[in-house]
Amino acid sequence: MSQAFMREGDDQWLSDIGPSVKALSFFLTRENNGIEVYELKTVIDSHGNEMHVMSNGLSYKKDEHGKWEIAELS
Repeated sequence: MSQAFMREGDDQWLSDIGPSVKALSFFLTRENNGIEVYELKTVIDSHGNEMHVMSNGLSYKKDEHGKWEIAELS
């Protein structure tokens, strides 16, 4: 069987992807049925966290372990 097909249970989670914005964009594009998701801007919140505002309407940041998570702009 081709590895091009994902087996059931092999889903990737947001926290599993690499630390780069490019990896985040690739993951979000795949989750968005192939419609490209790209970074609109980067902002620093009041706590000093780097927030990446993406074209899907959500913002993302890395947690204290370097894992991606959805963030709220404050």
